Amino acid sequence: MENTLYDELLQEIFQKLPSSSSSSVSLVCKRWLNLYRSSRTSLSLLLPPHLSSSLIPSLFSFLSHHPFLSCLSLSSSSSSSSSSSSSSSSSSSSLSPLLLSVISFSCSHLLSLKFMVGPVSFSSLFSLSTFCPQLTSLCVSLSRPIFLKWILRFPCLKELSIFLCDDDGSLRNWEHEVLESNDFDTELGLESICLVGIRGDDYGVGWLWRSCTKLKRLQLQCCQGIGSSYSCFIKCLQGLQEVELRTCRSVVDGVLFELAEHSHSLKSLLVYDGGSREGLLQFFSQCRSKVLKLDLRLPLDLNNDHLLAIAANFRGLVSLRLQSSCLVTGEGLKALGIAMGNGLQELSLVNCDVVEREPGLLATLGQHLRQLRKLDLSHNEMLLSKEFVSMLVSCIHLVDLRVRGCKALTGAAMVSMLRSCKRLENVDIMHCFGIESEAIEYFLKNSCRLRRMEVEGNKLSDAAKMWASNKFIEVVV
Repeated sequence: MENTLYDELLQEIFQKLPSSSSSSVSLVCKRWLNLYRSSRTSLSLLLPPHLSSSLIPSLFSFLSHHPFLSCLSLSSSSSSSSSSSSSSSSSSSSLSPLLLSVISFSCSHLLSLKFMVGPVSFSSLFSLSTFCPQLTSLCVSLSRPIFLKWILRFPCLKELSIFLCDDDGSLRNWEHEVLESNDFDTELGLESICLVGIRGDDYGVGWLWRSCTKLKRLQLQCCQGIGSSYSCFIKCLQGLQEVELRTCRSVVDGVLFELAEHSHSLKSLLVYDGGSREGLLQFFSQCRSKVLKLDLRLPLDLNNDHLLAIAANFRGLVSLRLQSSCLVTGEGLKALGIAMGNGLQELSLVNCDVVEREPGLLATLGQHLRQLRKLDLSHNEMLLSKEFVSMLVSCIHLVDLRVRGCKALTGAAMVSMLRSCKRLENVDIMHCFGIESEAIEYFLKNSCRLRRMEVEGNKLSDAAKMWASNKFIEVVV
């Protein structure tokens, strides 16, 4: 059999194998090992926390056996060990140029690279651009001061992620003068940008904002500034479709104000952990884009006034995710339900105590939101089966249902899922301590379209495993 299979056929088979079984292929024989390596187009490597120069030849040899890699992720486990973080960080910083050079020489077909071993030098980036000019996605860590003109050496780049590292700040003023006074404008092809860790006194990003006229997706994480004036920032907003602001309290209001004023294409907005109530209310009231998705985790900032503004101004909303919304009440959620009518397809109320606090709320929402396809009520620990069931009666089109961490739910909830939600394909009941193995077995046996379930392994009886196997249901434990 082994001799009748051509190399090309074996490689095609290897590419179609699931990751759980593909690793055993290399153990069959040397021929299979070589073919398996040559068929790999994607690799993710986790390097040891204490790096040494002896690793370089080993990495070069390993990568040379994977000649057709198009996607590579390289990271270090040093971040998981706080006790050795300083020594590991200095080791990573000194070796990262060598590691990036190895990648440049070994992986000439790369399209996507995530390099999170340590900050990279500009000379290493120039070398990478020479040997991998077709890169479309790049994720790197840079030291301050911010200098970004090297992006011009990657003409195919569409996605860029930059993590900024600490420095002594000695060159920051010089960098500001060079980049902000330099009126050199160009047009970059970037469609997605993620910037992590911009400080309030960082500069040098203004050129990037002015040059990204095709930007569709923007992510800011742990930022105290935007790296330039807002007059530069608004240059990239016209075609922006997706925005994520995570832990950026210092700049959230400013960014949202400019979005409401200058962006007319915004379709998706995520805001986590930061923002003033007034700034948020102004955006929800004045935004002129037809926003389809809202994802908000604002425990102490979001209240009913914001929900009422969303209900009045975002009637085309398709997806609404609220997490840890401590200040909202049933009044605001009911107003949303009435306004969204049959349009809302995804609703998430994760760790929102109003779900447990106000009896009858879920039943009312279910009656208004009859076209829901995805529902997430995870981590509402005191949610009772009676309240949950009262909503499912109306949500007959659900495909995806998540109640992870809802400890008070019982087997009655599983029975109701079967009776009311006959189109369910994905279910997450992990850490629902009130749901026992008998209910899970009954559900797996009688479900019609289920394709995936997340549940603890100790709740799966032999019969439940048999039903899952016979019906090709993926069980994630």
